[in-house]
Amino acid sequence: MAALSLDYLDKALADFSGYLALDEVSDGPFCVLSAVDNRRHHRLCFRVLDHDPTHKDCRAWLKELQGHVQQRRQTVRGITTDGSPLYPRALKELWPDVPHQICAFHVLKAITKAVLHALAKVRKQRKAKILPQPRGRPSQDRTTPARQAARQKQQVADRFEHRHLFVRHQLSATQRVRLRKRTRGLLPLRALRGIMDEV
Repeated sequence: MAALSLDYLDKALADFSGYLALDEVSDGPFCVLSAVDNRRHHRLCFRVLDHDPTHKDCRAWLKELQGHVQQRRQTVRGITTDGSPLYPRALKELWPDVPHQICAFHVLKAITKAVLHALAKVRKQRKAKILPQPRGRPSQDRTTPARQAARQKQQVADRFEHRHLFVRHQLSATQRVRLRKRTRGLLPLRALRGIMDEV
């Protein structure tokens, strides 16, 4: 286990808030499972694994944590995790009546990642639609295919350069104008920013 010392656990659990935060961190070939008192910010226990954690690993570790909590006549009132599929089954078995929520930070992180992934996909699609042009100097006429292709390439590059505007927490008036300009005629991209505004 890997629990911290029993003396430390006695002190950490003496004023246990009842709210657990569970997380796992990978570091090379190792993974650390960690439990923290979510209100008092005391680390309660951890387990170091030399492989990717399984449901069995997670259940055994949480069963031991449950034993420590019960020995000290404390009660778990709520549990927060990062949304990993490791926890739900074990939590249902060990604490069936305790509310389980996913950390808001991890939800936002997942949504932000999905929005940036969607932007990258649109960028790739738009880039693929630009017709390759013959080599040589393009005509000065703005309507030639070469000039149009150059403009399209610039638009794709601008959207990539300003992709942070799609996921930024708050936008200034100037940034909103810049974003509207970059998404002109692309309603799905505006919808992505709308999702972030709602979140």
